[in-house]
Amino acid sequence: MELRLLRTFKAVADVGSFTHAASRVHLTQAAVSVHIRQLEDELGTPLFLRVNRKLYLTETGRALLAHAEKILRAHDEAKAELTAMGGASRGRLHLGVSSTAFTVNPLPEILIEIERQFPLLDMSVVGMTSERIIESILANEIDVGQVSLPVEESDITTETLRSDRLVVALAPQHRLARSRYISSEELAAEPLILGERGGNTRRLIDLFFEKSGLEPEVIMELQRTEAIIKMVELGLGVTILPQGAVEKNVARGSLKAVRVREMNLRWEFGVAYLKSEYHAPPLESFLKLCRAYIAHQPTATE
Repeated sequence: MELRLLRTFKAVADVGSFTHAASRVHLTQAAVSVHIRQLEDELGTPLFLRVNRKLYLTETGRALLAHAEKILRAHDEAKAELTAMGGASRGRLHLGVSSTAFTVNPLPEILIEIERQFPLLDMSVVGMTSERIIESILANEIDVGQVSLPVEESDITTETLRSDRLVVALAPQHRLARSRYISSEELAAEPLILGERGGNTRRLIDLFFEKSGLEPEVIMELQRTEAIIKMVELGLGVTILPQGAVEKNVARGSLKAVRVREMNLRWEFGVAYLKSEYHAPPLESFLKLCRAYIAHQPTATE
């Protein structure tokens, strides 16, 4: 049994679809079908049952999957180990980021350390929404992403690195700036400047208003947190952001932060990657550095 056939078989077994498996292993659907047929011909028995357009592993298929996982894992681990022994480490680390703050600190320091460890590494960084990051990981376009949590995708593993309370930020001269708490009705009546749709923080905010039966007035949807804060400082509207994102502006006196009585939402920040027992050395190193640089830093006060 060839490794390429086993990889195709495992992809089909994992996703339960020839079409989705084709995308994962970068083949056409027809090529995936040929690979499965070659394995079935070699073993002399079907590997999948096709019922109402759904795929179910046969007894032979289940047995082969257990062996395929061991074989492929052993192959990947051996390849990684031998590559590392060959001198300067190679590999790939394609990273997606959804937070502009993360790209300023501590991502540069993390990437410098990664380059020191893997001087011949194929590395890239692309900014995108949390939603797009998850799609790109599943499509094997990137290896890991910095995202807002939670992520509801069974093939993805996430680690929470930071958690912070969501607060309302407004200009000091705003009529509600002296309030410690405001109501959800008062918030919904204000012109809101929020992050663009597709991020989990925006999803949490939209879900809060939906459950409250309120229709907020969103006047701007911006990608960069810095742009949102600047608009609010100028009095063009109010926003909802993690407390830590505005604490420096609050300390300078350019913003005020207030709580919403009915809103007990927390922004969670972390990393996401494919669920697997094996992590390539660059990915493993990146995760360790993220834990060291981010998870152990103090969060904003409650």
